[in-house]
Amino acid sequence: MKKKIAILSLHLGYGGVERAITTLANSLVKTNKYEVEIVSVYKLYEKPAFDISDDIKITYLLSSNLSPNRNEWHEALHTLKLIKLGKETLKALKILHKRRQEIVKYIKKTDADVIISTRIFLNELLSEYGKEKTLKIGWEHNHHHNDMKYATDVIRSAKNLDYFVLVSKSLQKFYRKKMHSYNCKCVYIPNAIESIPKTKSTLTNEHLISVGRLSPEKGYLDLLKIYKDLKKKKCKWHLDIVGDGNERKKLENYIKENKLEEDVTLHGFKNSKEIDKLMQKSSIYIMTSYTESFGIVLLEAMSNGLPCLAFDSAEGAKEVITSGRDGYLIKHRNFKAMEKIILDLIKNIDARKELGKNGRKKVKEYMSDNICISWEKIMEKK
Repeated sequence: MKKKIAILSLHLGYGGVERAITTLANSLVKTNKYEVEIVSVYKLYEKPAFDISDDIKITYLLSSNLSPNRNEWHEALHTLKLIKLGKETLKALKILHKRRQEIVKYIKKTDADVIISTRIFLNELLSEYGKEKTLKIGWEHNHHHNDMKYATDVIRSAKNLDYFVLVSKSLQKFYRKKMHSYNCKCVYIPNAIESIPKTKSTLTNEHLISVGRLSPEKGYLDLLKIYKDLKKKKCKWHLDIVGDGNERKKLENYIKENKLEEDVTLHGFKNSKEIDKLMQKSSIYIMTSYTESFGIVLLEAMSNGLPCLAFDSAEGAKEVITSGRDGYLIKHRNFKAMEKIILDLIKNIDARKELGKNGRKKVKEYMSDNICISWEKIMEKK
């Protein structure tokens, strides 16, 4: 009889956590050992952002008309529309109450043998209402980035679970030390990619690329500043930025103010196949994030044969990039150092090819079939 696995997700839209959830679910069901259900709190889109196997059951706890109203609430606050603010506050409270109610109901009623939680508040509810016979696993995707309040909240939420899965070795070391007095076991399992494209970049196209959410922690304004300096140094390469988010308007304004409209393209959201095509038309991948828990997009770039550059402030990048072998890690968010490496690689196609070849080899370690084995080991312990 197959074990039943339930993965609790906030939503199934665009995002690194959601991609990781989808990849794990697809890998587990492919083994033919498990019945897999993804339980999504919100239904933000008509269908999931990432491809999910037909053999996976998808359950939405809240209807599409009960989705977060954070943007509406902030707009009412900033415009001082007090009546609207009151209405949006009441709506938010209603949604949060309903959210908790439906999650608790699901956790109490499900016959799943294993439940995997992916957010702090889900950890808390799983700890409190999960059945004793159910294997309870927390899965942390965010780096605390020395925010000890956040780290303390994470520990409090996960301390009564059976396992706590961390996506980087540094996070495992950190939380294992902090949680040594609890029964919850901290385990390192990196994120995975489902496949390596059959074709790769020729590394001859004059394009730089970066993929991610357009939010402050991703450092895209810094990327545009770096690119602006590259243009001053007669760099003729085009910059492609793939993704969307609340900083898009700010980035559009910067591009316009600095007359970079012909040189930078903001592509918005793209699916995996479209991203692969854009990467294969590029020759260098650049990450300017302030913080990353793992950096799965670096694996995707490497799988397409791209050399990868990142600031070492993105902790997860240090888990993926071996500096000088498959990319470069730039210390202290040094813009000039980043610019120099980009210009050096632009001039040296042989260096690009060597880095890209090594990166494509490395990616094989992170294939989902291999990573899934680590998940199976802990799920078979109870």
